[in-house]
Amino acid sequence: MKEQYILAIDQGTSSSRAIVFNRQGESLAVAQKEFTQHFPQSGWVEHDPQEIWSSEAAVISEVMASMGISGQDIAAVGITNQRETAILWDAETGEPVYNAIVWQDRRTAEYCDRLKADGLTETIRQKTGLIIDAYFSATKIKWVLDHVPGARQRAEQGRLRFGTVDTWLVWQLTSGRLHITDATNASRTMLFNIHTLQWDEELLRLFDIPRSLMPEVRSCSEVYGHTEATLFGQPVPIGGIAGDQQAALFGQLCTEPGSVKNTYGTGCFLLMNSGEKPITSANNLLTTIALSLGGRVTYALEGSIFVGGSVVQWLRDGLGIIRSSGEVEALAASVPDTGGVYFVPALTGMGAPYWDQYARGSITGISRGTTAAHIARAALEGIAFQTLDIVEAMQRDAGIPLRELKVDGGASRNNLMMQFQADILDTTVIRPRNPETTALGATYLAGLAVGYWDSVETIRRQWIVDSTFTPTPDRQRVEQAVKGWRVAVGRTTTATPPAPLQG
Repeated sequence: MKEQYILAIDQGTSSSRAIVFNRQGESLAVAQKEFTQHFPQSGWVEHDPQEIWSSEAAVISEVMASMGISGQDIAAVGITNQRETAILWDAETGEPVYNAIVWQDRRTAEYCDRLKADGLTETIRQKTGLIIDAYFSATKIKWVLDHVPGARQRAEQGRLRFGTVDTWLVWQLTSGRLHITDATNASRTMLFNIHTLQWDEELLRLFDIPRSLMPEVRSCSEVYGHTEATLFGQPVPIGGIAGDQQAALFGQLCTEPGSVKNTYGTGCFLLMNSGEKPITSANNLLTTIALSLGGRVTYALEGSIFVGGSVVQWLRDGLGIIRSSGEVEALAASVPDTGGVYFVPALTGMGAPYWDQYARGSITGISRGTTAAHIARAALEGIAFQTLDIVEAMQRDAGIPLRELKVDGGASRNNLMMQFQADILDTTVIRPRNPETTALGATYLAGLAVGYWDSVETIRRQWIVDSTFTPTPDRQRVEQAVKGWRVAVGRTTTATPPAPLQG
């Protein structure tokens, strides 16, 4: 029988990718295309939905052409995507009514403050596992309905559809035949009850969002339907969907309670598998759905860092101290430490565990001796310090000590930062040989749906370690560095820094 492959669609915040995987979980070919970031006002971030789709269609065609394969060679398609980004479009024409409002967008921050002042924090947290924040989809949907002429009337007439990016891609792949999402993406909208596993009618009324807008919620691994023949030459099963961070958790095979991964992408996202019962965080973390597979739902604790690898982009594009992102490690390594400089990268507010949407980035400890290298090193350490804050909060919530941290994402290739991460966590950091864990998670979900792999245990055997970073024995130096970080954060945020973990 001719070899078949799984095609992963990995639609991220700054680029669209398509990756072909084989039965051994190896990526054979990758195509990537960046798309335009729109910043119409301070704090606003938008994407053109049509450009999202056209860029994804382009990389699908490119990656298949590079391998000389067609739809008959693809056993299934898996989709993973940037989460929380909201798109509304016409149910008949498929034409977007407004640009996609990206997860980083802060335009609804004041409205979120009003919701908190109205005492709705606990109601929303109990139903959705989320805190009230402009990060999530609900307030973005409401903004479009309230500000785009005619949008609310069309929505109330049942003429509009809402979707996160996965829903938009499936709609395009099937020419509008499927309006669906999966449980992981649904759990990031602030409209989905993670206990009943349904869109919550009370929350829909609260945000004044018509039920007809919302997609059908399905599991993460099943044959939802087939693509149109135009893109692949024949219909191909769509078999897996998961939001990017949940896909990475599965791609890292963090299937046991207490297992933790961190993805170092545009932002950073730590997820801890918490098992089949949701844990309500007492430390400002999110409770979210990790996976819906085989009739079972698994939950996770999540800490979201808004600015991770994007701080390196800022060093390149904003500050101009590097010409390419790949230069940052060598520049940072040219000095033995930061020289007392701390960089709190709150360029779009701070996520967990502070949730300070008004915080802005700060660089402290600058002296006449400070160089670009010190600032570059402080930027990398700032990413690792934010991870420490979340790990400590997770351990308090779950009562489970961190045994190891699995890492992935572009910035995880930075050995200097990974070693510093191991040092301040005082735990082993493990990077897998295959860095494409987000796309791999979607691949595994799609492959399981069509029998390409027969079980999770089969794919577990494919996970291979690339590098292991063990912590330094110099704990005094590390503790001094952490103390300095907490002082820097206290000067940056309007929130109170978390107390250090005892014991």
